Amino acid sequence: MILLSDPAVAAVAQGDNGEELVDVRGVLRVDGRAADAGGRHALMRSGLLERLVKAQAALPGGLELLVIEAYRDYDAQLAIFNGYRETLRGRYPEWPDARLHVETTKFVSPVEVAPHSTGGAVDLTLCDPDGRELDMGTVVDATPDDSDDACFTAARNISAEAVANRRVLGAALDSAGLVNYPTEWWHWSYGERYWALMTGAPATLYGPVRR
Repeated sequence: MILLSDPAVAAVAQGDNGEELVDVRGVLRVDGRAADAGGRHALMRSGLLERLVKAQAALPGGLELLVIEAYRDYDAQLAIFNGYRETLRGRYPEWPDARLHVETTKFVSPVEVAPHSTGGAVDLTLCDPDGRELDMGTVVDATPDDSDDACFTAARNISAEAVANRRVLGAALDSAGLVNYPTEWWHWSYGERYWALMTGAPATLYGPVRR
């Protein structure tokens, strides 16, 4: 399992193809739980949106993607990283800083390689045509520590129904060219450093965006 703390992620050459951030509301169903006053949570690169539309078309039985959060700015990313790290520090004061950093990155990316800050990542789940979320085994943003690693995409300490639903989501997104971060079943990306490393691309398509 390659984590975002791995030096290989930061070593990926960074490029940017200039695609704009676009608001996906009105194209895909967007949940409001991560909404911010400026609507940044509903922004993503146009190439990512195109692939999500393809992924949704591949879903069976009228299922839909439910977008929770896409773009996240530097300050928000840093606050989440620092907050979770301090939570873990309080729970495990015996952990050295190196382990604390690695364990933190199982849930949130260091800001210097953060996929969400490029507009190339999205947190999402599945819902039925009425907007009711399917059983995915954990809530979106469940932490490894609190869920006994059930948030890991390949976890088996979840129901058979949740395993099947994760496979449906993964098959659709994988077929559209996205990659998953394996400690978070809901986190998928395209065009940023983690995607480039996992697909063998020579450089990113998307760099960090300041909004």
